Amino acid sequence: PRKTILITGAAGYIGSHIALCCLLSGKFSVVTIDNFHNSYPTALKRVTKIAQDALPADASDDDKKALEIEVYRGDISIKSDIEKIFDEYKSKGGIWGVIHVAALKSVGESGELPIKYYENNVTATINLLDVMERNQVCNIVYSSSATVYGAPPECPISESSPLQPESCYGRTKFMCELILKDVCDSAPEKWRAISLRYFNPAGAHPSGQIGEDPRGRPGNLLPLLSQMAVGKFPEGLKVFGNDYTTVDGTCTRDYIHIMDLAQGHVDALAALPRDDIYAAQGKASGFGASGGKYKAYNLGKGEGMSVLQMVAAMEKASGHKYKTEVVGRRTGDVPELVANPALAEKELGFKATRGLEEMCRDLWKWQSQNPKGYEGQ
Repeated sequence: PRKTILITGAAGYIGSHIALCCLLSGKFSVVTIDNFHNSYPTALKRVTKIAQDALPADASDDDKKALEIEVYRGDISIKSDIEKIFDEYKSKGGIWGVIHVAALKSVGESGELPIKYYENNVTATINLLDVMERNQVCNIVYSSSATVYGAPPECPISESSPLQPESCYGRTKFMCELILKDVCDSAPEKWRAISLRYFNPAGAHPSGQIGEDPRGRPGNLLPLLSQMAVGKFPEGLKVFGNDYTTVDGTCTRDYIHIMDLAQGHVDALAALPRDDIYAAQGKASGFGASGGKYKAYNLGKGEGMSVLQMVAAMEKASGHKYKTEVVGRRTGDVPELVANPALAEKELGFKATRGLEEMCRDLWKWQSQNPKGYEGQ
């Protein structure tokens, strides 16, 4: 039978693809809590449909039903909203583990609204861990971020690189990792946690049925480019600085296909029960050594792509010619952020197999089929 996984924020861009990979693995069923602050319920219906369409023709009604996602509309900054789910699942065989994705995620906005970010990202995580502990559910995979490294001294970045986040958002992720490590240290016989430090997720499921649909103007490069190509934001693209020591002077980032990133979470769930990965810890997570079962891994492609390379790849995928304007550097931007994903490959069996062309093609399929995103569906 499938183990039940609670995914916080499963309706969002990253959460919906993780939910899909959990269902497609055949090992997990999914329940979610989401406040739909930056997402739409339609996404979850489509996830179920994609998973059901992948079943063999002779699949039973039970097989199909196992792929339905139970959705609780709620907020993890309110403890009783989380408690309700755990209470209701006691009679249904309980929850085996949690993938904690829900968070506010704009670096720029976090500097303007720090209290909101700490409440949503840190307080809510503490609430979740408290309810988990009281229900003796002690398996968690946490969505962390490459922003915990700040401006790292060397690139590509390994997990033992110093943790010195430079944004409020990055600090909320760093704090949650510290909290998880302390919780794991406090009860090594119970708690197991894996943090996944994402680089830049991009693309969409190849069906074009689910994808990234941020409310308002996208803060990330690829969804902005794809929306420009369907006629939104006609003013063109501002390129922040072209005098960096990179391949063409523009900032370089590590883009990873969302389906590869999502599969990394299924790999992490499978690794949680393995004692060997925690034993080989030392300073591997950028923290000092500890006696608990806590480990952090980078999820990235291990290759850098510059802003102008991304623009060229999206032009090829969409056929749209972009107007670009070079403006001054943006505060806080570092020239290069690229992952060293070797540890996740070695210990989790993780591999980012899809390349830039596939990323842009899948993103464009989603955007061109859903020019208004999930709106009104």
